[in-house]
Amino acid sequence: MVITADLVKKLRDATGAGMMDCKKALTEANGDFAEAEKILKKMGLAAVAKRQDRATDNGRVFVKVAKNKAILINLTCETDFVATNKEFIALGEKICDVALEKGYTEINDELTGMVNDLISIIKENMSLANLTVYAIGADELAATYTHGEGSLAVLVKIKAGDPAVFENDLVKEFANDLALHVAAFTPTYLIREKVDEKYIAEQVEIFTAQAAQLDKPPKVVEGIVKGKLNKHLGEICFLDQAFVKDDSVTVAQKAKEIGKAVGTTIEVVDYAYLKAGWASCAV
Repeated sequence: MVITADLVKKLRDATGAGMMDCKKALTEANGDFAEAEKILKKMGLAAVAKRQDRATDNGRVFVKVAKNKAILINLTCETDFVATNKEFIALGEKICDVALEKGYTEINDELTGMVNDLISIIKENMSLANLTVYAIGADELAATYTHGEGSLAVLVKIKAGDPAVFENDLVKEFANDLALHVAAFTPTYLIREKVDEKYIAEQVEIFTAQAAQLDKPPKVVEGIVKGKLNKHLGEICFLDQAFVKDDSVTVAQKAKEIGKAVGTTIEVVDYAYLKAGWASCAV
């Protein structure tokens, strides 16, 4: 059977595979379109296997909120060129949609298969490196922020005594500002009570060694250590950090101020951020 250019183009449009691969598949299938599609699928899976050892240090992060859930994912690839590819971006958005719609809370075969399908087309290794889903309560509002070309994604949740205030522009702006704050200062913990005890002990040991060199009385050394620890915790804990839009108040103080302005309590209850690439960071 003669393999026409129109038939090759039709297969390429249907599968996204390269022209030469389409022609090869059609020739092998003796012009049978459905069989050619199967051959391309097998070729794609073989290509995926060959590329799995390639490093995926680049990529893009995605964050999306839908009704009572939010999702953060990290889709990695080999080059920054592919990270800006329209099909790559569309894949990340589709993974978010599918996971939210079907209630997925972890990476599974279906989502991995979606990634593999694009690998067979783009010919570059990719991986769904992270996927985290967050519940959004009826009394909670989620705000998101994505920096630049998807290098960093942020999710922040606030809780209100009266959820009706979520329609208030002041509250919406505050929630969005909180997402910007996390992107700018990437806090390590939400509140001091959640800081790992082992980490605190390590910092106390470091600050004690530093203060001991000052040749001060034990009580003075103790006060210096306490002051250093308090300052350090204020720098790494979200609610204790100086608010991004007004450094005269902390995030917690600003939340109280906004709550007073709208006539109810406003509380920052959770946050997360994710950086792109395998050297990713999720909190």
